[in-house]
Amino acid sequence: MRLRKTAALLAGTATLAAASTACSGADFPQQAGAAHYRVGPHSPRAKGGLDSVTWSLYAEPYTLDYALAYDYPPNTVLANVCEQLMRVTPDHRIEPGLAVGYERPDPRTLVYTLRPDVRFHDGTTMTADDVVASLERHRKPAVGSPWASAFKNVKAIDKTGPLEVTIRLSRPDVLLHELMAASPGTVESAAFLKKTGKEYGTAGGGVNCTGPYAFDKWAGGDHLTLKKFPGYWDRSLRPLSKSVTFTFIEDPAARANAFLSGTADGGYLLAPSSLAQLRGSGKGKVLFGPNTAAADLAVLDFKGPLGDVRVRRALSMALDRKGIVKAAAGGVGVPARAPAARGAWALLPDKTGEYHDSLPEPAYDVAAAKKLVREAGAAGREITMATSSFSPEISVVANAVQAAGRQIGLDVRLRTVSPDSYGSIFTDPSARAGLDLVVTNGYDNTPDPLEFYQYLRTGDFGNYGKYSDPGFDAAFDKANAEPDPKARAALTASLQRIAVRELPIIPLYEAPYTVFLGNRITGAPTGIAQLYYPWAATIGAAKR
Repeated sequence: MRLRKTAALLAGTATLAAASTACSGADFPQQAGAAHYRVGPHSPRAKGGLDSVTWSLYAEPYTLDYALAYDYPPNTVLANVCEQLMRVTPDHRIEPGLAVGYERPDPRTLVYTLRPDVRFHDGTTMTADDVVASLERHRKPAVGSPWASAFKNVKAIDKTGPLEVTIRLSRPDVLLHELMAASPGTVESAAFLKKTGKEYGTAGGGVNCTGPYAFDKWAGGDHLTLKKFPGYWDRSLRPLSKSVTFTFIEDPAARANAFLSGTADGGYLLAPSSLAQLRGSGKGKVLFGPNTAAADLAVLDFKGPLGDVRVRRALSMALDRKGIVKAAAGGVGVPARAPAARGAWALLPDKTGEYHDSLPEPAYDVAAAKKLVREAGAAGREITMATSSFSPEISVVANAVQAAGRQIGLDVRLRTVSPDSYGSIFTDPSARAGLDLVVTNGYDNTPDPLEFYQYLRTGDFGNYGKYSDPGFDAAFDKANAEPDPKARAALTASLQRIAVRELPIIPLYEAPYTVFLGNRITGAPTGIAQLYYPWAATIGAAKR
């Protein structure tokens, strides 16, 4: 459940939903009456190389420090520059990355064998010392990594050979290994980290990783440029384009105009308000990819009215999710059956139907919701929800929640906060003071729903409302200690049942990932795996 600290939110992932063709475990089921589109992990292959590609981001990255990268813009850039020990593929599988393999000699030990002759962008060779230094940064309080909680069970990270790193755990932790395919597993040059110090990941300090593209320059507020790295180790992903320039356009209409005018060749996370225009423009194509995200309502205060599960259930039952999808997502989407999206089950597509699709859609029953509010003694109680001008979709959902609350006797007040302050809700506990609810876009960095549900564990960084359930914690620990994927899926399903019953997070809807590709380019992966997969390397000319 990555409850993101800025809101790509509904604007990014709420797209067109419904009929799809099976391409991976992250695809969507059919829904009658919805607009037709297909979900698949790839765009058509490129037919040649290009000198340059211009890519639009909906916001400027706030950092390129992998240890602080906790949102779409920085990870979209870093996916092409820095790499992890493991790799998430476009069809949502996990495969070796900078580690050629790993072993688990016992439940509390992970041993990674590193790929030989991998070079950083400055020409130096990657060693076990670089891996140890890179992973240890997350554990240093002075760094302030939001990924520190991923290492909560780590006792030691040691070099046990020139190309071998061993992680010793205080308790079994399956998720830690899976997260070696995301930011926690990123490898940077130890010498470069020491050299740049606090400037690391800034426009002046840059980065020095092993990916297919190298950091070139960053003109703050305007653009960021990457250049092809000729010494890249993976022949299958050597870049087709010589450079990639990222531009930052926050306004959805201005961003759509950049696509239509050709000043931007492409971009991920399209605003729903632009989809119809872009699809019908003839200037390119909108493609839909696998996603692990769901739009949810996160409860931020369990001491107020929402501390009573009957009030949470009542609010959930009063939400017209299909109406929300229509207003916020251009008329398409699917009501979310659980806080973790269907696509989060991609590692076990054969079990998706059993564990996720068998869940009923959330009930819509205003009369029953009113009764629950009365039984809870909550009639007239005030609930404060954050809203923001960051994107229109946030306001749409907030207004829908306010209207639903009024229908059942709850006084939902909306507190408008600036885009920057909205982001602080997810990083600064003081920014949550006085708030009961916030709309979030919760996604998994890896296609395992257990990753999402870890953020409901007592004390976790992503547990913004401080939800605590000893039974949930015990069930999570049992699942995270289970090495067999199928057995772990069954245990994760028990966590899902608790979350659906107790609603510490109220599910709203989910939709596939979106990408626009102008007519001159093709080859980009289409799904959320682009956050860690070197997606720009496969972009090239659409025509010979």
